[in-house]
Amino acid sequence: MVKAGIIKFLGTNCEQDTKHACDYLGWNSEYIWQNDIIKKKYDVIFLPGGFSYGDHISSGRIAKLTSAVKSLPIGKTLIVGICNGFQILTEAKLLSGALTYNENLHFISKITDLEFQGQIIKLPIAHHQGNYTGIGNEEIIMKYKNNENGSDDRIAGIYNRENKIIGMMPHPERAVFDELGLTDGRKVFEFIKNEI
Repeated sequence: MVKAGIIKFLGTNCEQDTKHACDYLGWNSEYIWQNDIIKKKYDVIFLPGGFSYGDHISSGRIAKLTSAVKSLPIGKTLIVGICNGFQILTEAKLLSGALTYNENLHFISKITDLEFQGQIIKLPIAHHQGNYTGIGNEEIIMKYKNNENGSDDRIAGIYNRENKIIGMMPHPERAVFDELGLTDGRKVFEFIKNEI
């Protein structure tokens, strides 16, 4: 059984969605408080979406200073940053590049088409700073079909295999349940499981 840790930051709002998705998939999940030093062993640790610290200063800039982020087991446990979690990982320099304001300068909240693992999937996006630029040695694992936010090369998700860190702006945890009429997020969680 997959053991998942989900970091709760002040202001995030997707930790419950992420936990519900993990539980639905039969994973054993639990929360990690932002001020805790991570000592337990997990198969995967999620940095969920939301607005850590209200996005004051800039998205993820304060959350990167928390004990949980500073004690992430880099290279030992798969780490997945979703939306604000991706922003935190770039701010902490655990992934290359930066996430800046969307090209149209507006908050975007919609379901979008993405190229993922040789197929087109639909996932929700909800961000104001989702315009990704400056990729380094990471592998591109997800691209926007229509590049709503202006990201370099339509990048929606990247993967640093050496350090076992994934960052993505779309929300797979919001696309798991039949009741929502959108289940493509399961494909992303299956990919995550296969990378553990």
